[in-house]
Amino acid sequence: MDWLGNVVFKDREIENERLELTDKNANYILGPNLMLKNCTLVLKVASRRLSIDRARFVECSFEVKQELKNYQDWIGASLKGCRFKGPFSGCDFGHWPEYSSLPWCQLGALEDCDFTEARLAGCRFHGCDINTLRFPRWPCFTFLDPIGRARELRSVKWPGSFGEVVVDNLHTHPASTKALTYYAPSAAERFETTPEELRAVIEKFDCIAY
Repeated sequence: MDWLGNVVFKDREIENERLELTDKNANYILGPNLMLKNCTLVLKVASRRLSIDRARFVECSFEVKQELKNYQDWIGASLKGCRFKGPFSGCDFGHWPEYSSLPWCQLGALEDCDFTEARLAGCRFHGCDINTLRFPRWPCFTFLDPIGRARELRSVKWPGSFGEVVVDNLHTHPASTKALTYYAPSAAERFETTPEELRAVIEKFDCIAY
């Protein structure tokens, strides 16, 4: 459905299709009451052009061709057995009911998903079993149970301002946060260090996947 520049997918089930969400002048709305199975979604739009509202994705692939920045609508999606490719920054996935009392925010779920081909920078995973997820390898690195392990992670000296800005504040993330992933090159640039210096400390911990 195309209405006033909005491309809306709702109240239907779509299976084995490829959806190209690439028109920079369109607003794409996925949901409510949308089920996608074994579909490939190609995303090449700004975050403000994409809305997910109580949609379910099963065994789907998301191919991000333009960095998806500061996108929280994933928490309005139920994602099972999905694969993610491309660059994401400041995104939140999973079940984070405290984010909002709105209905779309209450149905988020994340299970058996594969992020190994994604580049994640400052992305969080909420209210999920992280043992069912596959995280990207180095130069990405993932804090597992960052709140529970915060004290341990603060026990060593981190390079640049990474310790002061990131590690010292792990305990301030929402209680639902189960994992937190950074991309070493961008983190190193932002926090005045190098990927090599970060890795030297990361290797000391079994609660960091890389």
